[in-house]
Amino acid sequence: MQDYKAPIRDAMFVTHELLDFQSHYARHGFGDVSEDLVSAIFNEAGKFAENSLAPINANGDQEGCQFENGEVTTPSGFKQAYHQYVEGGWPGLAHPEEFGGQALPYSLGTTLAEWFSAANHAWAMYPGLSQGCIKTIKAHGNDEQKKRFLPKLVEGSWTGTMCLTEAHCGSDLGMLKCRAEPAEDGSYRLTGSKIFISAGEHDMSDNIVHIVIARLPDAPAGTKGISLFVVPKYNVSADGDIEDRNAVQCGSIEHKMGIKGSATCVINFDGAKGYLIGEPNRGLACMFTFMNMARIGTGLEGLAASDAAYQGALRYAKDRLQFRALTGKKNPDGPADPIIVHPDVRRMLLTQKALAEGNRAMACYCMQLVDETLYGEDDVAKQTAEAKLALLTPIVKAFLTETAQEATSYGMQVYGGHGYISEWGMEQLARDTRICTMYEGTTGIQAIDLLARKVMGSKGELLSVFIEEIRHYCSSLRDNAQFSAWTNALASHLDEWQQITQDIGKAAATNPDELGAASVDYLMYSGYVTVGYFWLKMAVVAQQKLDEGSTERDFYEAKLHTARFYFDRMLTRTRSLVSSIQSGADNLMSMPEAMFRVE
Repeated sequence: MQDYKAPIRDAMFVTHELLDFQSHYARHGFGDVSEDLVSAIFNEAGKFAENSLAPINANGDQEGCQFENGEVTTPSGFKQAYHQYVEGGWPGLAHPEEFGGQALPYSLGTTLAEWFSAANHAWAMYPGLSQGCIKTIKAHGNDEQKKRFLPKLVEGSWTGTMCLTEAHCGSDLGMLKCRAEPAEDGSYRLTGSKIFISAGEHDMSDNIVHIVIARLPDAPAGTKGISLFVVPKYNVSADGDIEDRNAVQCGSIEHKMGIKGSATCVINFDGAKGYLIGEPNRGLACMFTFMNMARIGTGLEGLAASDAAYQGALRYAKDRLQFRALTGKKNPDGPADPIIVHPDVRRMLLTQKALAEGNRAMACYCMQLVDETLYGEDDVAKQTAEAKLALLTPIVKAFLTETAQEATSYGMQVYGGHGYISEWGMEQLARDTRICTMYEGTTGIQAIDLLARKVMGSKGELLSVFIEEIRHYCSSLRDNAQFSAWTNALASHLDEWQQITQDIGKAAATNPDELGAASVDYLMYSGYVTVGYFWLKMAVVAQQKLDEGSTERDFYEAKLHTARFYFDRMLTRTRSLVSSIQSGADNLMSMPEAMFRVE
């Protein structure tokens, strides 16, 4: 989308007016991260997204990546844009100074990832994977590994990947066959193939550092036998200098529906030199550092697409003349009225807007929780943040990407037939975003993680911690008549959320399939209620600003209008979700497998 505009004003509203990041940063040792500094960083990041990334988005889709003799060439402009990204210091924004970073908060750097993805999803995959690689080595690597790999990764001259699945595995990582043999020098030799490796091979950086899961010779079966390794494309000396080529090769790249400018690779390890990260057979626990960050990052990709689709649809709806308004001419000097006057177009635009802005608030709240877990010194506050984050991470990943399917579909629909044509960019958004519900764990996997592992696994404690926060907020508005309808609606949903959780638990006690049958509907229900909480909070802040006499009346009144739309037309979607949950598993599981056939 060449006309993409970074949502700087809304990001400042969410971070500083809604969530009070200024006080949050001061409490966690970032007192010098002022609102003015954040604004300056936002503006520079916005310029990079708008002027460097958006203009090469369409040609990246058209050219795709080229594969020849094990090497990948990225689309025109990708390499140059990456060099600008490195020169601007963006890779190291939120990493420690000891490794060459700028030591700014995680949440600040992550907020910008939305804009880069919205401007050019395929390009953003390359630096995005590096961030998880850095965090994994920083969290679990030893001092020698940090010295060897982190400075160049933080600088951006090297990039990183995550090598998990294999052709026969899918998401069942316990089935992996990639093996790691110990060598005499203390390193390991990895042999096997990995598939679907984003940014696994390209021409944008000097080296590629792969984070790989594999099995040691004596490893137990299943997920308990997974170890984690760092395996560079080029071997690296103890001082971090590139040496000879490692036995790592790209076997092929995938031909995909979308994000064609992002190289999705088959990576073959043929006795490649690697280094064990963390303890043997504890690799999956270490890998979750990467995976959880990646899940939030994937949710941001969904948010990015929703906002980009809204921007494109809004511009078109204001310009495109079709038919007359039912209530009379709005553009009497023209042959027709702009399509934004039609109720159904308004329905689509408001759905996109409500999702983009509501989801942004939820995502930024989760970034704030991550900050607490990384920098907090109050053990109780840290544990509470970890509990909320555990509950919300699968919701952010799945809800933001599932609702992006709707938002990007509406992006095409507002354009009518033109939305199906590549020159407008709407169909590319829909294609690029389709993968987001699948990688880093499908929606079904996120849903069962939420319901079975997080909610039932904690006996409801994780859910109770977050619900208590929402109840407390609703109670604080008890005397505010303006918002009583929305507060009461949200409060009743909290009761229902806990009740359906108990009902599912009782049903699952006699039939475990009840968990799987309810899980996706339960996750979507959770998402709509959570976003409702943030729309209530945004509406209250907007009204406070209006009462204070703000000159930005249109901005704040739009928040109130959108909140009304959300509570009237979107939170009510929970009715069908509850009905589906209550129908049980039998309508899914009673039909014999043999009856699933084509007649």
